[in-house]
Amino acid sequence: MSTTHPVRQHSVSTEIPAVPLTVEGYSVLHQMMRFRWDTWRALDANQKSDIVQEASEAFGRMEQNGTGQSALFSLLGHKGDLMFVHFRESFDELNQAELQLARLRLNDYLEPTSSYLSIIELGLYESTTKIYRELAERGIATHSEEWNRSIEETLVRQREAMRPRLFPEIPKHRYACFYPMDRRRGEEKNWYTVPIEERARQMNEHGLVGRRYAGQVKQIITGSIGFDDWEWGVDLFSDDPVVFKKLIYEMRFDEVSAVYALFGHFYVGLRCPAAALGKLLNGELPSGL
Repeated sequence: MSTTHPVRQHSVSTEIPAVPLTVEGYSVLHQMMRFRWDTWRALDANQKSDIVQEASEAFGRMEQNGTGQSALFSLLGHKGDLMFVHFRESFDELNQAELQLARLRLNDYLEPTSSYLSIIELGLYESTTKIYRELAERGIATHSEEWNRSIEETLVRQREAMRPRLFPEIPKHRYACFYPMDRRRGEEKNWYTVPIEERARQMNEHGLVGRRYAGQVKQIITGSIGFDDWEWGVDLFSDDPVVFKKLIYEMRFDEVSAVYALFGHFYVGLRCPAAALGKLLNGELPSGL
C-alpha cells in the first residue's frame, strides 16, 4: 500500500526591498592640501619658475583629459590652501592622477590635510518603487533570476538616459563648495528604518528645492558608502558663493534634512586654471578659465 505525501508548497517572497536602486558614473577624488609657503619663499625665481612650468603643463593636460577632468581650487580658511578635484572613469585612473601629482616637484611643497573618495551617484527612488511594485504585482520572487533581469534592464535604460549627469565636465564656475554628509542612524530617528515609499516622498520634496536654483548653481552628488568616512559627498559650483548659503539653508528646512541629515566639514574655494598657477603661488588672485 503506497503512501501519498502532500506536496509542500514553497512560498514566493515578493516583499519590496528597502534599498533604492542607483546608477554610478565618474569616480571622484578630492585632495585638500596645505602649501608650505615658508619653504617656497626660500627658492629663487628660476627655481620657482621651473617648478610652476612643470606643474602647469601637467595639470593643464589633466584639465583637458577626455575621460574625466581635474580642477584646482584655492581654498578659503584654515582647512587647507589648495583643493584638487579629479573625475575619472575608474579608481585605477584616480590612483594614476594622484601619482601624477605626487611625481611633480611641486608636491614637495604640498602637505595633505584631507581627502575624499567617492563616485558620482544618482538615486532612483521613483523608478525603484515603480519597478518593485510592478514585479511584486506580477508575483515575481524578490532577487530571483527574472527579478534580477528586470532590474538590470531598468538600470541599463537609466544609465543611458542619465549619461550626461553621470559623466559630466567639471563645471566652469568661479566658486566651488564641497561637503560630506550622512543620513542619521542609530538615534531616535533612523533614516534606514523609514519605508522606501516615505523616503522617496521626502527625497522628491528635497529635490524640488534644488531645482529652483537651476541656472544659479550646479550640484553633483557622489556616493561614498564603503569608500570613505561619510555616506555622500556634495559638490556645488556657482559664480556667486552666496547661493551656496541660500540653497543649503533652504534645504535645511526640508524634512529629510531637518530630521535626518548630518554634515561634515565644508570646503569653499576659488577656481584656479592651470595656466594661472604661477600667479596663485605669487600671491595673486587668478581670474578666468
